[in-house]
Order: sequence, then structure tokens, then C-alpha cells
Amino acid sequence: MAEINLLILVVCLLLYVILGGADFGGGILELLTRGKAAGIVSKAIAPVWEANHVWLILVVVILFVGFPTVYSTVLTGLHIPVLLVLLGIIFRGTAFTFRHYDIEEARPKAIYSIVFQYSSLFTTFFLGVTLGGIILGKITLDYTYDFYTVFVLPWLNIFAVSMGFFMVLLFAFLAAIFTVSELNDEKHITYFSKVAKRLLLGLVLVGALVFGGAQLSGHPLLSEFLQSPVSLISITLATLALPFLWHFLNKPNRTLLRLIAGFQTTMIVTGWFAIQFPVLIKLKEGMDITLQNAAAPPKIQFYLLIALLFGVLVIFPSIAYLYKVFKFSNDSNAINNS
Repeated sequence: MAEINLLILVVCLLLYVILGGADFGGGILELLTRGKAAGIVSKAIAPVWEANHVWLILVVVILFVGFPTVYSTVLTGLHIPVLLVLLGIIFRGTAFTFRHYDIEEARPKAIYSIVFQYSSLFTTFFLGVTLGGIILGKITLDYTYDFYTVFVLPWLNIFAVSMGFFMVLLFAFLAAIFTVSELNDEKHITYFSKVAKRLLLGLVLVGALVFGGAQLSGHPLLSEFLQSPVSLISITLATLALPFLWHFLNKPNRTLLRLIAGFQTTMIVTGWFAIQFPVLIKLKEGMDITLQNAAAPPKIQFYLLIALLFGVLVIFPSIAYLYKVFKFSNDSNAINNS
């Protein structure tokens, strides 16, 4: 049962990366394009951005109930970047809400836009840093060490920082793909297609730097990657999808662009998870937190699974209907200008 609950957690995490990531990336894209994407982003994510946090809430609940050791370890050893992420989410959501629904005055909207853009960048970066801290293996459960070793070193290092930049580019890339999918105007399609291509090239470059950062930080990520058949297959498939994505950026096809970008992101997450599994958190002392030693008792896993199955029957159709109403049904009325 713990395996099924973990699988649901991974699916929720993947959906948050793809859907929530595109929302976070919208603010980053605005920043990179100096506000050219602002109108598109507002119209695109306004109906759905808050609903995407459902996936993050589910991840937190599953960890808290089903894998409490993971929950407590992350929120203790990585409490600083996690706190920064939460603050960023608050500032970002507040700024977007006021910008979209507040009075139509240029100065307040400009202030809200700045907060929205930079908090999107800030939050995404520290999401990546937190993930890097989970992967690297610098987290310790020995609290006799000094403050820096216990609470700063696990995330303030080359690898975690490189993961932060990777996440920023990934989310901005997803936002660019979804932006191209929202447009009908040829001029803006060409512009945002070029932006998406540049972000894709940057993503490939920074992805390579992540492996170098891991090596410099003392974590043999590359060798672990090469020893995992699932990871090799996943990254190979993601790489093979690149020319198709490039082609459809030149000749935009809304559905295929979304599907290919979602597929590539899925392969990246799958590749990472396959490297880790069954390890959930790598620890400094070497006694890693795994699926086996982190899972709550079987009875709790059973009741959690029942609750999740009922939740899935409600949440998944509801979110799908939300997107059908506000997104997919509007493809024929895509945005003509920014």
C-alpha cells in the first residue's frame, strides 16, 4: 500500500511541476520578456492558477500522513529554503490577485507586476534548491553539529543552486510553450517561439551543469544515472522528443506542443525518481531514508489509500472539468495580442 500511496504522490508532484510550473514560469517569462507576456499570462492562468496548488497540498498531506519521517526531515533540515518558498508563494499569489482584480491604475498594477514577476522567480529558484538538498545527501539527523552544517550546508552549495537555476529555466520553458499555445497572432507566435527555443537550449546546458555541480559537491549523480536503465531510457526519450518540439515551435500545434512538453517533463521527473528509488532522502551519515523505513504503519497506509482514492475520484474529474471550461474550450478563441 505504501508503494501505491507513493505513486499517487509522484503523480501529484508531476502535475504540480507541469501545471503549477507553467504558472510560476508565467511570472518568469514576463520578467524575461520585459512585460511583453503580461497580458497573455494574466488571461491564461487567471482561471486555473490557484487550483494548481491542490497538487502541492496533496503532496504535503501524503508525506505528513504516509511518510512522516520524510516530512519532518525536510521541514527541519531544509526549513530555510522551504520557508522562502512559502513566503514566495504568498507574495506571488497576492500580487497576481491584486493585479488582475484591483483598480485599473497604471502605478499599482506596475508594482503588483514587479512583485509577481520577481516572487515567481524567487519561489521557483528555491523550489529547485530544496529539491537539490533532498537529492544531494548533505542533510543530517545529528543535531550536535553547528547551525551551518545542519541547516545551511544541505542547500547552500553548487549542486542545489544549479538545481535552482534548472527549475527556473524549466518552468519558464513550460510557460513559453503554453504561451505559444494561447496565441493566434503570427507576430507574437514567432516571438514567443524564439523565446521557447532559447529557454530550451539553456535548459539543456544547465542540465549538464547540474551533473557537474553534483560532482563538485561530492555526489556521484552521473554514475548513478548511468547505472539506472530507467533513467537512461527516460532521458533518451526526452532527448528524442527535442526535434519534434523544435519542429512544432516553428509550426505551432497547440495540442502537440503541450503534449510533447508534458512528456519531456514527465521523463525528467521519472529519470530523477528512478535514480533515487527506493531512497527518498539521502543523508549525510549514509543511513538514507527509504520507502521501507519511512512508511507509516500498514493500517495508516490503508486508510490513507482509501482517502486518496476517494479524493482522486473527486479532484481529478473536477480539475479536468475546470480546464475544459476555461482552457481547452477556448483554444479556438486564443489570444490575438499581448
